[in-house]
Amino acid sequence: MVETRKVQVTGGSTYTVSIPKGWATENGVSAGSEVEFYPEDDSLFLTPRTGDEHSEGTLDISDLSGEELRRAVMTMYVSGFDIIGLESGRIATEQRRTIRESTQGLVGLEVLEETRDRVVIRDLLDSSELSIHNAVTRMRLIAMSMLEDAIAALVEEDTDLANDVIQRDDDVDRLWLVVSRIFRATIRTPKAAEELGVPREVCFDYHSAARQLERIADHATKIAHLTREFDGLPSEDVVGALRELHTEAVEVVETGMDALFVEDSTEATRLANDAREAVPGIDERARKIDELLRNLDPARAQLLGLVVDSLSRSADYGGNIAETALQKAAPTP
Repeated sequence: MVETRKVQVTGGSTYTVSIPKGWATENGVSAGSEVEFYPEDDSLFLTPRTGDEHSEGTLDISDLSGEELRRAVMTMYVSGFDIIGLESGRIATEQRRTIRESTQGLVGLEVLEETRDRVVIRDLLDSSELSIHNAVTRMRLIAMSMLEDAIAALVEEDTDLANDVIQRDDDVDRLWLVVSRIFRATIRTPKAAEELGVPREVCFDYHSAARQLERIADHATKIAHLTREFDGLPSEDVVGALRELHTEAVEVVETGMDALFVEDSTEATRLANDAREAVPGIDERARKIDELLRNLDPARAQLLGLVVDSLSRSADYGGNIAETALQKAAPTP
């Protein structure tokens, strides 16, 4: 429910406004309490000031194990808890192993305490040192190198390189979770956005782009897995067609990311439109390659068709990034 207040002037120069009693009661604000103000364009956000800046969450893991337990730890991390307490009547050895593996896969987390019935994990990263821009930039570099190396592994029959691509997907996943954690923090409190120095709308755009990059890395990983199933190189015409499709798909993603990061809105709009307009041509090229594959034996054609699909989808994700860049560059109401 929207409540309105009239601004008053006290002491001749100080503007004052009362706050709703219901909100104050629910948030523990009373006479003498301190509150914090965060200006954001034409808005001013008010939040109670708390002495403890670290948020703590506790989770009963009695019925959790394996992937369920791993996902639970990940969810607590992304939700923004700085201290995570995992409790059970007795924590099994396998549960402890899963917790340690989960912690190692998340940036900044470390197990601080272990007892018979409790494991405490803490995020040791200083939030002021986090940069969502740097995290997304790193995701871009890794995902693009993965896609390039996945195609190289395919056409060169390099299973070692394919295995390396598969391993790098973990790096992209870790960065994706960092971006998600930062983004959720900016939604939860304006203080997080102020510490980052990035407006919340821009954090949303970066989060959207990071999701597309994570999917591109997944498709690079898929191509790498398919590479290990091939027996013999594809024909030269197929190899050439795949390389061209890869080059065009990468161009869409890179142009979309350039549009997202460039400060000039006019240039951002131009780049984003260039990326979006290239996607239909890539889809058409992919269909022509599919026709070329019809001359191959069914098993080989199916594997190569999946590679073509992954490259085409990567271009589509680049188009999605370009669409986000267009929205970011659009004038604000």
